[in-house]
Amino acid sequence: MNADPAARVARFRALHRAPGAFVMPNPWDAGSAKALAGLGFLALATSSGASAGVLGRRDGQVSRDEALAHVRLIVQSTDLPVSADLEKGFGDDPDTVSQTLALAGETGLAGASIEDASGDPSHPIFDFTLAVERIAAAAEAVRRLPVPLVLTARTENFLHGRADLDDTIRRLQAFEKAGAEVLFAPGLPDLAAVRAVCQAVSAPVNFMAGIKGKSFSVPELEQAGIKRVSVASSFYRAAMAALRDAATEVRDHGSFGYLDRI
Repeated sequence: MNADPAARVARFRALHRAPGAFVMPNPWDAGSAKALAGLGFLALATSSGASAGVLGRRDGQVSRDEALAHVRLIVQSTDLPVSADLEKGFGDDPDTVSQTLALAGETGLAGASIEDASGDPSHPIFDFTLAVERIAAAAEAVRRLPVPLVLTARTENFLHGRADLDDTIRRLQAFEKAGAEVLFAPGLPDLAAVRAVCQAVSAPVNFMAGIKGKSFSVPELEQAGIKRVSVASSFYRAAMAALRDAATEVRDHGSFGYLDRI
C-alpha cells in the first residue's frame, strides 16, 4: 500500500470534523489490519498492549524501535489512516517525547497518542506540570513534521487508581491548550463522566471501549459527545480467547468442532 501520507492525515482530520462518532479499531498485526479495512472501518489505531502481546510480552515492555517497526507494518498493510499508541513517548523527559514524534512522522502515520502514565508503580502519573510540558513538546515536534500528524493526548488517571474526574478534566484542558488535537481519558467509569469530559473541552474526545462494565454503545457515546471510539487490545484478546478455546478442544477432546465456527 502506498497511500500519500498527506492524504491519510487529511482523511483522518476530516473524520474528526464530520458529523457523528466513528469507530477506530485496533489491529495487532498486518493481517488483522487488512481484515478490519475490508470490513469497512475508516481508520485504525495500534494498541501498545496488543503490540506487546504479539511479541509475547506485557504492555510497556516494547522498545521504541520495536514499536515503530510494528507501526510501519500496519501502515503499509492498508491505505487507511493509522494512529499509533506511543505510550509515554518511550521516555520521561519532553526531549525524548519530541524525538519519538519526529521518528513517528517518518512511518506514514496519520496520528499518534502520548499519555501521562509514568510506568513507575510508586508514582504512576506524571506531575501536572511535567505532563503538560511533555504534550507541548510533542505538539511542537508534530508541527515541525513535513506532514503534521493528529496528536492525541491521554491522561491515565482512571487506569491507575486515581478516580479524580476534576484532575482528569484539568489535565485534558491543559493538554488542549498545549496543542493536542484530540483528547483521551481511558477508563472513565460511566456516561456521566464521559459527558462531563466532553463538555469541558473543545477538542474531539476519544473513548476507549474494551473494559467490562465501562464499554458503552456507540450511540450512547455519541450522545454524550464522543467523536472517536477505539477498542484498545480487546480485539486481540478476543482473538486469543478463540485460539484458547479451539486449542483446548483439541487437547482435551481430540475433536475439531471449532472448524464449524470459522
